[in-house]
Amino acid sequence: MVADSIEREITIAAPRERVWEVLTQAEFLGIWFGTGAPAQIDLRPGGRMLLDHGVHGALAARIERVDPPAVFAFRWSQGAAGEEPGAGNATLVTFTLATEPGDHTRLRMVESGFASLTLPHETVRTRSRQNGTGWTRKLTDLACHTERLTLRR
Repeated sequence: MVADSIEREITIAAPRERVWEVLTQAEFLGIWFGTGAPAQIDLRPGGRMLLDHGVHGALAARIERVDPPAVFAFRWSQGAAGEEPGAGNATLVTFTLATEPGDHTRLRMVESGFASLTLPHETVRTRSRQNGTGWTRKLTDLACHTERLTLRR
């Protein structure tokens, strides 16, 4: 049995507006999530996002919610690289940002929808395991990059 969601939370030593920039702007998104090249992102509900994830290929996503600087959500395919997200092949990733004391931000990420994927069970299990490990690493990268940028200001 695969859990329906992955949940991660991290506190970042930066103001919420700065974390929002690093989370959603093409040049920063490409650094903490991708290979370093700017990501493609049309930052609006229904907009398309393409994340270059190196060996895993280009990952297509559709933006679901943009509520600066509090909530950012997108749906992405768990199928083959480059496959557009759709019914039965995509999970929903939601980031929620909350201000914490000392000009810090609590970032919560929930990726949900694994239980409703219509992909082969082994594929779902693999994606869930890989994404669980990957989000821990990626959120740490996001925090480190944001904190370095904040110190430079």
